[in-house]
Amino acid sequence: MTNTDDSIQLTLAQAIVRFLANQFIEIDGKEQRLFGGGFGIFGHGNVPCLGEALYQHKDVLPLYRGQNEQSMGFAAAAYAKYHLRRRMMFCTASAGPGTSNLLTSAALAHANRLPMLLLCGDTFITRLPDPVLQQLENYNDPTFGVNDAFKPVTRYWDRICHPAQIIQSLPAAIATMLDPADCGPAFLGLPQDVQGWTYDYPAAFFAKKVHRIRRAGPDHNEIADAAELLRSAKRPMIIAGGGVQYSGAVAELTALAETHQIPVVETIAGRANLLSDHPLNTGPLGVTGSDSANAIAEKADVIVAVGTRLQDFTTGSWTAFSKDAKFIAMNAARHDAAKHMSMSVVADAKIALTELAAAIDGYESPVEWTTFAREERQKWDQYVAVNVAHGNRPNSYAQAIGVVNDLCDPSDRVVAAAGGLPAEVTANWRTLKGGTVDVEFGFSCMGYEIAGGWGARIAQSENETDKDTIVFTGDGSYLMLNSDIYSSVLSNKKLIVLVLDNGGFAVINKLQNNTGNESFNNLIADCPTVDKPFAVDFAAHAASMGAHAETVSNPAELAEAFKRAKAASKTSVIVMNVDSHEGWTTEGHTWWEIGTPHITENDSVRQAHTDWESSRSKQRKGV
Repeated sequence: MTNTDDSIQLTLAQAIVRFLANQFIEIDGKEQRLFGGGFGIFGHGNVPCLGEALYQHKDVLPLYRGQNEQSMGFAAAAYAKYHLRRRMMFCTASAGPGTSNLLTSAALAHANRLPMLLLCGDTFITRLPDPVLQQLENYNDPTFGVNDAFKPVTRYWDRICHPAQIIQSLPAAIATMLDPADCGPAFLGLPQDVQGWTYDYPAAFFAKKVHRIRRAGPDHNEIADAAELLRSAKRPMIIAGGGVQYSGAVAELTALAETHQIPVVETIAGRANLLSDHPLNTGPLGVTGSDSANAIAEKADVIVAVGTRLQDFTTGSWTAFSKDAKFIAMNAARHDAAKHMSMSVVADAKIALTELAAAIDGYESPVEWTTFAREERQKWDQYVAVNVAHGNRPNSYAQAIGVVNDLCDPSDRVVAAAGGLPAEVTANWRTLKGGTVDVEFGFSCMGYEIAGGWGARIAQSENETDKDTIVFTGDGSYLMLNSDIYSSVLSNKKLIVLVLDNGGFAVINKLQNNTGNESFNNLIADCPTVDKPFAVDFAAHAASMGAHAETVSNPAELAEAFKRAKAASKTSVIVMNVDSHEGWTTEGHTWWEIGTPHITENDSVRQAHTDWESSRSKQRKGV
């Protein structure tokens, strides 16, 4: 390495790591490192050069050893979500299958608008040793490889063919990941030879850089138009999405709602914007929502959608609202603000909510409307209270959720993902503190739960909190990806994991039955290729990875086990069987569009198709 006053000679890998180590962000007036570190699994494509560089910075950029590249990406996404997209992690994987394993987690981060930096090995730029180990050869285009598959699932993509290119590419990648309107994963393909090539980098490239998240103010004409429309509302409603939290706009959302008496409903990503007992919190909306939120949604005449991409589980495939309802979509991303002919306010939520509140000064929604919303919420609360209670009925997801909700600390973080649990947590969880719920349903990705819990726990421990991360997972997701129980034990990042075993992919079995089909290949008992079904000993499996683990028979025993887990110093796994047919939350669902057979010889399938299609008349056609 040679240094002058103006330049520093480094390898490409060394330069990347040194640059990342000097990136900071200002959060609430305090400077912190932008990157909390990274997750890595080494192979021939990244260990000689990038591994050498990371070793030199291991004290400031801690590298967590993953067990699976996909779960590393999930952990990085959960870390970024905990930090409200203001801090992030990088992931490094070797060339070939190590890198391709990250595709699913990149898609998850992309769908959820979450930043993470992917530093992945690539084939030699000289092509002299071609074909190399794990290279997928494209016969017609030698430049086209596995890493090109990341282009549709990342917001920024580059293959670094010369060390000088990162002078432009790294700042562009970070700018993308910190842009509220364009946030998502960034990918850098690092050819194995180029990683070790040297370049005389400008010393200024490695100067300390302090980032601040941009807050784009709204166009005054857009605010004026939105205010005029909202003032005309007789039955206004606010849909609060995850973007409210990312903007730090919960106080502004609450002030707008309280000052003008506008009921608020939450998306899945927006759960925990308002506490459950707030008088204007009318509940979660949509397919996995509440009767209360859906009741006001179908009557609302003006709907302010804040920080949400309005996906089909929120909108009931656009049947949840009156066809005459008018939308004001407030979002930092133009793409999301312009959906379904909405009146767009393209801006940061914190600023836009404040300006909109001022622009409708003196307006207040009719008392009978807010009274209706409160009464509907009270009825929903009564339903949930019965739904989560346990007694002489089969064990259910809702009962387990109720037990944990009663015993957890308000600051504990709850993590869930695909399967039946996102719906059950969204519908039944009572928010005790803002920003404490992570239900990954943007990509609805099985396997996120435990890995995401680990990433969230790493983030929590940086804030010196002693509160817990609580993971809800089904048996199907557990079997798909569980190795970060071991990661949590190795890194001393305690998790409390509830494995609720319903004997297979029970929620899809429920959908299968609801569409008139016979149970087939979802529950273990209904798989024609299974010889003799048997129950997995999840507690023994978790214990083999170093966790404290136990199996309980009912919610009362679960409560005692949860108390032990809270008191424990290491990861605890609690297993309980739940009924695969009974005990689902049956209320609170809007229609959801799925494909059903238009012709069939099965009478029950034919009838289900007719029943399903009968609600299509309610669907808005984009206006």
